[in-house]
Amino acid sequence: MEQASDIRNVTMRVSTINIMVNFVLSVIKLTAGILANSGALISDAAHSASDVFSTFIVIIGVNYSSKKSDKEHQYGHERLECVAAIVLAVILFATGVGIGWSGLEKILNRSVLIVPGTLALAAALVSIVIKEWMYWFTRAAAKKVNSGALMADAWHHRSDALSSLGALVGIAGARLGFPVLDSVASVVISVFVAKAALEIFKDAIDKMVDKSCSDETVAKMKDLVSSQEGVLHIDNLKTRLFGARIYVDIDIAADSNLSLEKSHEIAQRVHDAIETEFTEVKHCMVHVNPKK
Repeated sequence: MEQASDIRNVTMRVSTINIMVNFVLSVIKLTAGILANSGALISDAAHSASDVFSTFIVIIGVNYSSKKSDKEHQYGHERLECVAAIVLAVILFATGVGIGWSGLEKILNRSVLIVPGTLALAAALVSIVIKEWMYWFTRAAAKKVNSGALMADAWHHRSDALSSLGALVGIAGARLGFPVLDSVASVVISVFVAKAALEIFKDAIDKMVDKSCSDETVAKMKDLVSSQEGVLHIDNLKTRLFGARIYVDIDIAADSNLSLEKSHEIAQRVHDAIETEFTEVKHCMVHVNPKK
């Protein structure tokens, strides 16, 4: 359970920072959007505010997925992290639809289009810098502990940075004499947000349905197994993602003249090598077939 504890601790630290930054940033963007009459920036503020809620979902999902196995859940609770990522994706998609709908309404009702003030430009630029930093900060933590939910949260920040970039372009265009561009930016923002939501959703579903590891990971595993003393051939190697963890089933061939004890030693070497080299592997099952 050491890795589960690491995931929980890293998630809590990163998420606490993200919540505080997102709250302050959403207040700044909302205030600037209202004062500078920028619909794109107000939409962007709503996106940042949704990040706060989504981060709480990540915290809940990771905490539950880190629970120890019990009688009713003998394989653990890792898939609950996928559930958290799915919920996050749905919220993110709904946010994108809301932003796009608001922008379309303003485009269709041209009488409400207002040229944003310079304050909106400054706020959008600050948002781009901060949200891009949050993306790389959260992404690094997610890769460190192999957390799908935390990676989904990182992409939520990246989509916010893109939406702020769209807001910046829209605001600048509006100030150059094309006020409709502020609302057009909101619609473009919604597309980026919806796309990020669908990618997060697909990744979570893949992990829920026992998708196999990448070809690169499987190739590395095969090389490692083949290099172990006593392994004559790999008859089969299957992997499946279980939340943020990996299950591996391996069939190897060994000399049929070996004793049961020697065959077991070979299987144990393979087992230990896989779980040592690939720390995200939760369980590795090795079966030895006799080969003459």
